[in-house]
Amino acid sequence: MDFEETIKEAVFQAVKETGLKKEDIAIEKPKQDFGDYAFPCFSLSKILKKSPMEIAKELEKKIKPTGEIEKVLATGPYLNFFVDRGYFAEQIISKILKEKDNFGKPETKERKKEKVMVEFSQANTHKAFHVGHIRGTSLGESISRISEFLGNDVTRANYQGDIGMHVAKWLWCYQTFHKKEWPKKDAEQWVAHIYVDAVKKLYENPDYQKEVDKINHALGEKKDKKLMELWKKTRQLCLDAFETIYKDLETRFDRYFFEKDVEKRAKEISLGLLNKGIAKIDQEATIIDLNPYGLGIFLLLRKDGTVLYSAKDIALAERKFNEFKIEKSIYVVGSEQRLYFSQLFKTLELMGFENAKNCLYVPVSLVRLPTGKMSSRTGDNILYSDFKKEITDYAKEEIKKRYPKLNAKELDSRALKISIAAIKYDMLKQDTNKTIVFDKKEALNFEGNSGPYIQYTYARAASILRRVKAEQKKQKVKSKIQKSKKTKLILVNQEFSLVKILGEFPEIIESSYIQLSPNIIANYAYGLAQKFNEFYHSCQVLGSSEEKFRLELVESTRIILKSCLFLLGIIALEEM
Repeated sequence: MDFEETIKEAVFQAVKETGLKKEDIAIEKPKQDFGDYAFPCFSLSKILKKSPMEIAKELEKKIKPTGEIEKVLATGPYLNFFVDRGYFAEQIISKILKEKDNFGKPETKERKKEKVMVEFSQANTHKAFHVGHIRGTSLGESISRISEFLGNDVTRANYQGDIGMHVAKWLWCYQTFHKKEWPKKDAEQWVAHIYVDAVKKLYENPDYQKEVDKINHALGEKKDKKLMELWKKTRQLCLDAFETIYKDLETRFDRYFFEKDVEKRAKEISLGLLNKGIAKIDQEATIIDLNPYGLGIFLLLRKDGTVLYSAKDIALAERKFNEFKIEKSIYVVGSEQRLYFSQLFKTLELMGFENAKNCLYVPVSLVRLPTGKMSSRTGDNILYSDFKKEITDYAKEEIKKRYPKLNAKELDSRALKISIAAIKYDMLKQDTNKTIVFDKKEALNFEGNSGPYIQYTYARAASILRRVKAEQKKQKVKSKIQKSKKTKLILVNQEFSLVKILGEFPEIIESSYIQLSPNIIANYAYGLAQKFNEFYHSCQVLGSSEEKFRLELVESTRIILKSCLFLLGIIALEEM
């Protein structure tokens, strides 16, 4: 099925005398209809002392069409290859139908299996889980699935801040102003409300900070039993609320790390760096001066000795590689932390930590709503629970327009799945470096570049196949979704375009993993859905003379769309 390899071999045989190595022959896919594949002749220009146009013309005469290659044509500096459409289609479709959900997965011998840890979500206890968290959580889950699809051993990790100044602020505010309160429901909203109230009161009266500092110090000492009991109780309340959200988002974690677990080791490392001269004391605080590398100051310990996030991250990196024996650590964290992670990785390098080079950072840019930026510190944010309700209510109205007879239970179920698809896809289709503005109407557009559109296309393909199976059951005949007879296939443009994009799936997965960019899969899925709908509207499937092959095309599309949706962490709906 590797047509590129066939073409590369044909070119290599034709230019062997030039000394050009086979691995240096680049085969491209023209964006316009100049051919199915192309060889740019620029690389031979200096060797042969001729223009790329002349070389293309000479190669056109030299390379003869074969069974797989139907035509060779020079166009300017490019040598274009047109494949035999029928042969091309048979090879790709038969492979998809044979491998099904495994299509696109490399054979074991083709790829070295890696042990990878993907750290994502990182929702801190005693704070709100808001819309911005959804993007990082969805991105991390998708990267994990893509990595697993390619055969890697993946550990999903969630590193949550369950101690620190933000927790001290919350506990202070609760004890001082909300002591008799406790939520019967909506714990997420209650916790967020108290944190925002704490920030507000500290802003209005900065003297309160001394009381917060005492609580923060007491949390580190762990000697105040009542305080520690309150901390444990409220911490668990937050963690339970997060688990409900993760279930909605089709996300799970294999390992939870907490700041408290690495605090002691972080202090030991910081003091060790001090003894080695890598760190130093500056205004009573322990720092690493990274100015020589253009990275500023990396603060490890406050002047009172309390451990900062930076030192804990060093200890966590050590633990990840030593305890879990991983080969790669991927951090999916907000883009505002770009400098911080450059500082962290440089510090690991200066320490002589040999796996520093195997730490990768995936920046996640902000999510804005039409009203602007969100912040959990000021309260100017949209909580996940409120956001989900708003999108789900809107989805219900859209579904009822199309399926007015759905019962309430089914309506609720579909609305949630479609809403999550809309939210996740809208965030995953964008480049991770791009700030996005979430628009619910655009995200829930059943006919646009949206999660529901791709779900709908999958459901359409599934529906066609169900109708065929139901008819066959009634007539008690064998399945028509079988290998076509050995007659030459003649494909119309819509069929061939669909076959071509189906065949691109394996390289899309590989590219997405290399770049750690699920948006490559999301945009591919949208393109595939478009090609399928063009085919569906232009080519009669049932009752046509090409029914067998076209049903194979429908089944192949269903298989690949299902894989795409799964890799994006979205549920494929059999019915919309």
